[in-house]
Amino acid sequence: MLDQMIARYGRRLYGLCVTLCAGSSIEPEELYQETWLRALERWEQYDSARPFEPWLTQICVNLYRSSLRRFLRSPIWNGFSTGEEKERTLESVAAAEQEDYTALRQAVENLPDRLRMTVILFYYRDRDLEETARILAVPTGTVKSRLNRARQLLRKELADETDLFL
Repeated sequence: MLDQMIARYGRRLYGLCVTLCAGSSIEPEELYQETWLRALERWEQYDSARPFEPWLTQICVNLYRSSLRRFLRSPIWNGFSTGEEKERTLESVAAAEQEDYTALRQAVENLPDRLRMTVILFYYRDRDLEETARILAVPTGTVKSRLNRARQLLRKELADETDLFL
């Protein structure tokens, strides 16, 4: 049964892991494996009357949040003297994008985590408002306001970047 689920949902889940982990020190492969392991451990909690993929996505997002919280509490993360020093170091190790949307992807990566995850689920993973809200465990109105705020921040950052080239 698990083999069938991996065959059916594995690629999309891995894509979500890569998207969530972009710009962070969390490895997408680890998140992917951990998500399947957690799904297997909690298989009895899955309600077969509901779609499987949102349940799996919620597990992945929750594991990502937990990993990020652990990372932010680590002594390595807190060893920087300033937030700017952290940013410079993280930017220096980020992989370069090869697509035409480098500026947009970078702008999305720079969003606060709660906004970034909302954008990723809604736009990158094509979830509707209700499904995004369910995965993030927030009201639908919160998803709408986060998307609106994210669009405002992205517009501003992308406008500032194009001003540099004029």
